[in-house]
Amino acid sequence: MSAAPRVAVILPCYNEEAAIAQTVAAFRAALPDAAIYVYDNNSRDGTVAAARAAGAVVRTERTQGKGAVVRRMFADIEADIYVLADGDATYDASAAPEMVRMVLDEQLDMVVGARRSELELAYRPGHRFGNRLLTGMLARLFGRSFSDILSGYRVFSRRFVKSFPILSTGFEIETEISVHALELRMPVAELVTAYGARPEGSVSKLSTYGDGWRILRTILTLFRVERPVLYFGGIGALLLAVALILAIPLGITYAQTGLVPRLPTALLSTGLTIVAVLCFFCGLILDTVVRGRREVRRLAYLGLPAPR
Repeated sequence: MSAAPRVAVILPCYNEEAAIAQTVAAFRAALPDAAIYVYDNNSRDGTVAAARAAGAVVRTERTQGKGAVVRRMFADIEADIYVLADGDATYDASAAPEMVRMVLDEQLDMVVGARRSELELAYRPGHRFGNRLLTGMLARLFGRSFSDILSGYRVFSRRFVKSFPILSTGFEIETEISVHALELRMPVAELVTAYGARPEGSVSKLSTYGDGWRILRTILTLFRVERPVLYFGGIGALLLAVALILAIPLGITYAQTGLVPRLPTALLSTGLTIVAVLCFFCGLILDTVVRGRREVRRLAYLGLPAPR
């Protein structure tokens, strides 16, 4: 008989003294056989002591930012199933067994805990709007999306974790995770989970505008990297359209008089056309490079066994 899969609950933390013990206790009750790791990210309060007192394995990541912490956790921890959540006691730990079951029974690589909140304080209006905006943009740019791309509650297979080259440093890590799954056509699913308010004394570290801008910039960067034909082709099409608009009056004048009186405009139109053609070819060349990189990532992903 095969051994039971090893499950690791991984909790990135920064100044969560008021909530981390409750979070650890909730996941301990939901997944009694799981190993619970808390990675502290330079907290200035009693987060480390509270996590140790609650029975978690506590480690430290000095590089500031959630992306840096997740990168360290994915690299260091060995398990078959990884349950990623925040240490602020807002995610429903009781949903974790069902999410783990989905990964194992359906051989999925990721299950996203799509947040459903009944409390206004749990999910601020600005965050709701930003999440809908960024989720819709991701769907338009990549063709598919999740209903909650910014959820920090996810369950992963080992082959997802060990084949994911994390580049993000901050809260844009969830967006990078979503795009990685979509680009490699991984089997994924969502499960609607409850989302509660933070305990008293716990404060959100997410900046609505600052981190929202970073996430938007990450989506555009990933679009440029993963869809170079559309990205550079769009720029080329825009430049070509401007060149044609400038060239039409020149063409009419030349047809009537046989002269090109506005030489600077003619040179500008010619230059824009040349740059547009270069953009088209740049997109085609980079698409070949991206395809090769995607094949390498896919092979690294397939080199690990499916969850079972």
